Amino acid sequence: MTASASFFPTLSGHILPRLFAGHPITRQVFLVLAGSAFIALLAQFVIPLPYTPVPITGQTLAVLLVGMALGPRLGALAAVAYCIEGIWLPVFAGGATWAHPGTLFTGGYLIGFIGGAYVAGWLAERGWDRTILTTALAMLIGNVVIYIPGLLWLGFMLSPAPVGEVLYKGAVLFLVGDAFKIMLAMLLFPSLWRLINRS
Repeated sequence: MTASASFFPTLSGHILPRLFAGHPITRQVFLVLAGSAFIALLAQFVIPLPYTPVPITGQTLAVLLVGMALGPRLGALAAVAYCIEGIWLPVFAGGATWAHPGTLFTGGYLIGFIGGAYVAGWLAERGWDRTILTTALAMLIGNVVIYIPGLLWLGFMLSPAPVGEVLYKGAVLFLVGDAFKIMLAMLLFPSLWRLINRS
């Protein structure tokens, strides 16, 4: 591993390293806003599902990628910025804002993005994004963190629906998509680190 790769525990230090090099605060603000924009972009990839108010989107993938790339603090701040932007801007799935009726059902997942990005970033900071297996585990744990408030809020909104129905509508339907997202990250992060370590 090169000295630069060991000095920066996450990929954030290697993302356009000369950009705002003399202005660390400006650089951090840029990375946070770029991360929130990336989440907003992937949020527009929407596949509606029958029988559930929660669609398949690219949000979860984007949130966890941003968290692992930027680290826990900047990754979580990017998710916070994304949630705040949704007050005024149509950045949520399908161009929605917090005022959109569908957001009433998915709001728990949006809040969960903050914790998911932080946890994924915390694990990446400890080298979990360097191998295929640990990248998969980091993505899986980050997904679980997102699902917890998402399912709790969805259960509240669907009350008095039984727990099994909430789990089906809020988690089971998305397992195949989550597995695909994890596989993408498994290919991406270890490959990027190999390129960095060779430079």
